Amino acid sequence: MRSRSFIAVALGLVILLGGAGVVLAYDASQKHTIANGITIGGVNVGGMSAQKATKSLRAAYASRLSRPVVIRYHDQRFVLRPRAVHLRVDIAGSVQQALDRSRQDNLFVRTFRSLTGGRIHANLDPDLQYSEPAVLRLVSHVSHSVHVTPHDATISYSGASIGAVESHTGVAVREQPLTDAVNRALTDPSAPRHLAVPVTRTPAKVTSTQLAAHYPAIITVDRSGFQLRLWKHLRLVKTYTIAVGMAGLETPAGLYHIQDMQVNPSWHVPNSAWAGSLAGQTIPPGPQDPIKARWMGIFNGAGIHGTDELGSLGSAASHGCIRMAIPDVEELYDQVSVGTPVYVE
Repeated sequence: MRSRSFIAVALGLVILLGGAGVVLAYDASQKHTIANGITIGGVNVGGMSAQKATKSLRAAYASRLSRPVVIRYHDQRFVLRPRAVHLRVDIAGSVQQALDRSRQDNLFVRTFRSLTGGRIHANLDPDLQYSEPAVLRLVSHVSHSVHVTPHDATISYSGASIGAVESHTGVAVREQPLTDAVNRALTDPSAPRHLAVPVTRTPAKVTSTQLAAHYPAIITVDRSGFQLRLWKHLRLVKTYTIAVGMAGLETPAGLYHIQDMQVNPSWHVPNSAWAGSLAGQTIPPGPQDPIKARWMGIFNGAGIHGTDELGSLGSAASHGCIRMAIPDVEELYDQVSVGTPVYVE
């Protein structure tokens, strides 16, 4: 009896070992075959031999590695060609990654899956390599090309007119989102390769529509025409006849602003040769004070003031100041303030 039992057990072991040997042999025959359902960068390589998968990946990436990334901002266009960033894919390494994934499960699971048509649902990232500094250089180039510094609306001046210079909204490229989008375009086959530049817009502090309110009053002085013009909210409201500085003591040209304002001011005589014995003195309001009614200082002792020498108006007769008839200077004084622009041409 014992010998019969031993023979039965031995026979069973031979059958089991023979079946295991078949399983081992079958699994060994599949070690160069990628499991069904595996893709590499979206390319289906499931069920393929390593050799066939290599061929399929090369064909797929030959097209992908030649397609440029195009970046647009309005009429500006920037093209990044894969060779410029040394983009390449490790085909052999990617295929080996797929084979390794195919054989992660145990022998019997692998064999059962292969014999029954089972699938591994896995999309593996290909081993892509490229120059990240080259991408950063491209993004920097786009950023500098697109960048617009915000500019406030402002005034263009002449002695007889003013004009508006339009404001400009600032534009700044959002560099990190653009860098991320370029990286995705290079590495993800499903990502778009035509990209819009992401930007941040910064409005001007003074826009064109706000300009008139920003300049409630402006004074322009036409020295050659002996005229002072008052502009309110960019519109001409009054033109006055004036006297300006004589030869050698010319009223200084340029853009100034009213620095101080006084009613019935004293005359602080400058220490100049033309002042004679009065140089350095202070003449209080009265008959000896040539600065009548109002004073609006603009630059280095020069200013706008009233005069009772009406015959000097319409000529170059002052020592550098701008003279006006007393009613005119009083009228002007009430319509301006410290900080009002004064442009002298």
